[in-house]
Amino acid sequence: MNRRFSWLLGAGLLLAAGAISAGETPGVLGANPNPVHLVRPRTAPLSAMAELGKKIFYDASLSSPGALSCASCHSPEHHYGPPNDGPVMLGGGSLSRQGARAVPLLTYLERQPNFSIGPDKSDDDNRSSLAQMAALGQTAARAKKLAAQGDAAAQNIVPQGGLFWDGRADTLQDQALFPLLDPREMDGGSVDIVADKLQHAPYADYFSRLFGPGIFAKPRLLVSEAMFAVARYQFEDVSFHPYTSKFDYWLEGKARLGESELRGLKLFSDPDKANCAGCHPSMPTRDGLPPLFTDHQYEALGAPRNAALADNRDPGHFDLGVCGPQRTDLAGQAQYCGMFRTPSLRNAATRHAFFHNGVFRSLEQVLDFYDFRDTNPDKVFPHAADGTVQKYDDLPQKYHANIDVSDPPFDRHAGETPPMTAQDEADIIAFLKTLTDGFQPER
Repeated sequence: MNRRFSWLLGAGLLLAAGAISAGETPGVLGANPNPVHLVRPRTAPLSAMAELGKKIFYDASLSSPGALSCASCHSPEHHYGPPNDGPVMLGGGSLSRQGARAVPLLTYLERQPNFSIGPDKSDDDNRSSLAQMAALGQTAARAKKLAAQGDAAAQNIVPQGGLFWDGRADTLQDQALFPLLDPREMDGGSVDIVADKLQHAPYADYFSRLFGPGIFAKPRLLVSEAMFAVARYQFEDVSFHPYTSKFDYWLEGKARLGESELRGLKLFSDPDKANCAGCHPSMPTRDGLPPLFTDHQYEALGAPRNAALADNRDPGHFDLGVCGPQRTDLAGQAQYCGMFRTPSLRNAATRHAFFHNGVFRSLEQVLDFYDFRDTNPDKVFPHAADGTVQKYDDLPQKYHANIDVSDPPFDRHAGETPPMTAQDEADIIAFLKTLTDGFQPER
């Protein structure tokens, strides 16, 4: 985004929030004084390929128990997120095996860039230069992530883009295949087994019409085309990216925010308070695309270990994110161990599991973590038998240097005043709820 445009728009949004918190009225109470036009995805009938993908997305017979589809973990009634309130979903042949990580939402992935290390790169050299860019990133200086100065941090040589918590897939097509074959998720068994099920599915004629009957003699190509169809469904169906939150309509001048919501917006964008917008930008792009509320980068935040995960019964097991265990190509890049993708905050208020390990069960707990991780760590981390605080207990000591201690609000120290008050947290949560889709605008 053009830096001057971003500054002017940001200043306008903060003017609205600041005026309400000061008891003044910028035009209509709670209205955006500088409305913009947002460019949303065009609504159109699904293509034949997307229609096929929709049938596959809801087909539970592709799983080994015959009871688990893509939609089972990515429920449309829950913004394509998990329908349960546990930290992870259960899968496998008996639907009793825990998944490795919290299930992310499938919404708002249509603009997700490919995985890379460093600033935006062309699709052709994303993969080939990972090792080279990782080496450069070891010594390159990093700009602080500040809500008002996002352009500078965007140039940091750090992992960014990709899908899943560790970015190991670049396309929605690849993303669809992983859970289909994962023995802890849909447990499809193998490409050949899935291909046989597709050949005998009620919608098999779609494959014949789209690719010719010869497609069934090529199991790998059949499954690949099936996953491409799922990707087309996600891309074409606007329910995966509706941009119908109260905040979207407020940006357009079609809704008004309440006092708490406006205070929350100001705190969200204040680098001296929550600084959420440092990693979750809230401004539309210069060409009018709605904000995604993620900078697509990766962070090591040092969240507490989740004792509810079966994997963590092994004290030697650690989920290192970008450098393993599910991703293997960057296992040797120790400077990225503990880093996970920054998710969009759209529809976050409807979730019941937060962070990659699902350790937090509410937005209140998440904000407490940001508030007290460094100022009062005893409030968010477990204690050892001797009473000492086990800070960063879900990451081996040798990787603690990777944890972000420079970007606000993580630049504070033990005993210092936390960045947010209880009222601040409540106001930020009120604002986050305005990011939930399905709001009905006033006009």
